[in-house]
Parts: sequence; C-alpha cells; structure tokens
Amino acid sequence: MSTGVSLVDRTALKFNQGSIITLVVVAFVLQLPWLVAVLALVLVVGTFVPSAGAFKLLYANVLRPLRILRPDVVEEDNVQHLFAQGLGGIFLSAAFIFLAVVNQPVVGWVLTFVVAALALVNLTVNFCLGCVLYLRLRRLSFFTKTFFKRVTSNSLQ
Repeated sequence: MSTGVSLVDRTALKFNQGSIITLVVVAFVLQLPWLVAVLALVLVVGTFVPSAGAFKLLYANVLRPLRILRPDVVEEDNVQHLFAQGLGGIFLSAAFIFLAVVNQPVVGWVLTFVVAALALVNLTVNFCLGCVLYLRLRRLSFFTKTFFKRVTSNSLQ
C-alpha cells in the first residue's frame, strides 16, 4: 500500500478509459474476442508494470509530445487507479474465457461491457468504482503494507 501521494496525469487516465471503451465497442461490433484478450493483457501489464502500459506509452510518447492531449497532473494516490485497472483486466480475462473457451458469448460480452460502462462513468463523471472499492478494502485493512508497493514507485500516469 502506498504511504504517500504520487503524481497522476488525469489526462492519461482519461485516454486510458477512452481507449478501453473504443476497443470494447470495436471488439463487439466486429465480434473479435481476441481483441478482448489483448485489452485484458494491456490492462494487466499496465497494472503491474505501469511504465509498460500500452495506452500510457501511446499517450506519453505520441499524443502528449504532439500536443494532441495536454497533461493534467495532480497529486493523488495512484494505487487506487492501478487497482481499478487490474480489476478491469481480470474482468476482461474472464470475459475472454467465456467468449472463446466456454462458448458463452452472452456472459462474455456482458462482462466486457461492464468494464466499458465503468470506464465510461469514470470518463464522464469522474467516479471510479474500482478506486472506491480499493479505498474501502484498504480501510478494512484488507491489503498488507507491501501490496502494490512495486508498482507505486515512479507511478506518474
């Protein structure tokens, strides 16, 4: 668990959310379960190795330098955002299993759209359900002091 405040670029978070929504819609419209798996992998990797997050890299190395998007950096505990992103990756991993392995597409697409809906809520009204869940679990001392310690060092999003 993070003991201090880190720097979070809210524009990077918004780009991440918009990318999730866009890819979910594309995956559904074109019926591409493998795209759900790729998105799950992107979220999980970005959770445990934030510097390797695909959306973060695209934002930081292309969109921000070209001034297509401008940073909005605030002091905030980044762990809650990483936790929410990890939950999204877990849900999308389960969705892919239902879509491609278990052959239950309705369940798979419902799980996929739950992630997209929560990303849309966060994008539009700044309410992050995964963040709230993390904070509630932290308050209940669910996490140890070393939980997410590795990913919180140098966590500028």
